Amino acid sequence: MAEINVVPYIDVMLVLLVIFMITAPLLTQGVRVELPRADAEALPPEADDPLVVSVNRGGEFFIDVGEGKNEPVDAETLMVRVQAVLKYKPKTPVMVRGDRDVDYGRVIEAMVMLQAAGAPGVGLITEIPER
Repeated sequence: MAEINVVPYIDVMLVLLVIFMITAPLLTQGVRVELPRADAEALPPEADDPLVVSVNRGGEFFIDVGEGKNEPVDAETLMVRVQAVLKYKPKTPVMVRGDRDVDYGRVIEAMVMLQAAGAPGVGLITEIPER
């Protein structure tokens, strides 16, 4: 009678579970942005991961592509990175996360730069209001 001993497989799975539990919180890093709250529909699930440009309270730009995701970038670097992404994936949705307290004109500048870089449309990211 042949049987498979599954005890070593359980040990390996438990070790992997512990590793993922420890590393998962470390992967969620980003720029601190207080988003405005608005009722809006979420992106469809079949859409590609969006390219997100953040504008913090100080009016600095951040992009979630390339090196230094948590470091501010200037307008030229922002446009070059967006053009590179859209060259290889033209259907990538482009979104802007603007801090609630940032000057409205700074968010518009980001949107204009994204359109100049080749984005066919630019969306805004908000938080769902608390009820």
